[in-house]
Amino acid sequence: FMVNVTLNADKEMTGIYAGDYRKAHRQGCAAVKALSMAPVAEAFPVVVTSNSGYPLDQNLYQTVKGISAAARVVADGGAILVASECSDGVPDHGNFAQIMRTGCSPGDVLRAIYDLERPVLDQWQAQILAGILEQVEVAVYSRMEWAEVRDCKLEVAEDLEGTLRERIEAVGKGARVAVLPDGPLTIPYVERDGFS
Repeated sequence: FMVNVTLNADKEMTGIYAGDYRKAHRQGCAAVKALSMAPVAEAFPVVVTSNSGYPLDQNLYQTVKGISAAARVVADGGAILVASECSDGVPDHGNFAQIMRTGCSPGDVLRAIYDLERPVLDQWQAQILAGILEQVEVAVYSRMEWAEVRDCKLEVAEDLEGTLRERIEAVGKGARVAVLPDGPLTIPYVERDGFS
């Protein structure tokens, strides 16, 4: 037996799902998908996102969640621009910074992860980010030191508006841009691909 609830952005309950844990979970998931997931017709060459502000944007490790939401709808070879304060840096605690500083490329990071004899703390977040970086460019607009951003295989967005303008101009006339102001709180997906 299980009791679960769903919440809206104001933390108000939007539903209660109780009973057999499988059935209640499936019903809750269907409700959340209908309310929180947004289908789009096709991938975008440029996606702008955040990590939903404080406290979710305290560091780069947490910001990967907003980046991974954007990655669901960015075209291969496209660009993600993420605005996240990252007042706590990468951070220094845990293994994320050390893993992301491995080698010179996202591929080096992935190879180091695959070569581990057993999983390590924070491996998942580094693996997700490195996988995204193998497909698209990611530029970070934050308070972090630029060297820290670059050490994690990311680009620096010195000026948010200017970087966005550069990405749009690189695509050319008629460039489509997706904007995810709440980063991981709304999950977009390309409709033809469905959702897994």
